[in-house]
Amino acid sequence: MVFGTLVAAAGEAPHNPLLPEIPDLIWASVVFAVLFTFFLVKILPAVKKNLDERAEVIEGGITKAQNAQAEATAMLEKYNEQLAEARAEAGRIREAARADGVKILNELKAQATAEAARITANASAQIEAERQSALVSLRAEVGSLAIDLASGVIGESLTDDARSAALVDRFLADLEASEAEKASK
Repeated sequence: MVFGTLVAAAGEAPHNPLLPEIPDLIWASVVFAVLFTFFLVKILPAVKKNLDERAEVIEGGITKAQNAQAEATAMLEKYNEQLAEARAEAGRIREAARADGVKILNELKAQATAEAARITANASAQIEAERQSALVSLRAEVGSLAIDLASGVIGESLTDDARSAALVDRFLADLEASEAEKASK
């Protein structure tokens, strides 16, 4: 209200405060045009340049990330292939080791069997040699005792080697025959 009274006092017609005067519109248009031109010439290209640079950086980063992801995928596939190859190789090595172990075990068993057969053969040969030696010694001892006994029974000296050998052989044959009869019963 105070404004309306001032305008009325000035002798002018009351005017709407929301509508600017024409000189104000001209000055505002000139200032707007200068600011708009300054904005278009100076600020907008700088902002556009910054935005383009950021877009390039982002696109470059995306490209690098895609390349890195592709490389990582390729390396993962290569790693998985190498891992599969390593597992297959380990399986082959295990199978070869198992086969070698069986082969070595069979060879050791064959060697042990051969060694046991050799030891048994040697022991049998040694036993047979000792048996033969014992038989020879026993024949000589029994022969000597038989001759002494026969000399004592007969009352004659049996110094003839042929007669004494025949007597000993006959005695031993009779002894073996009686043992065979006992063994068969």
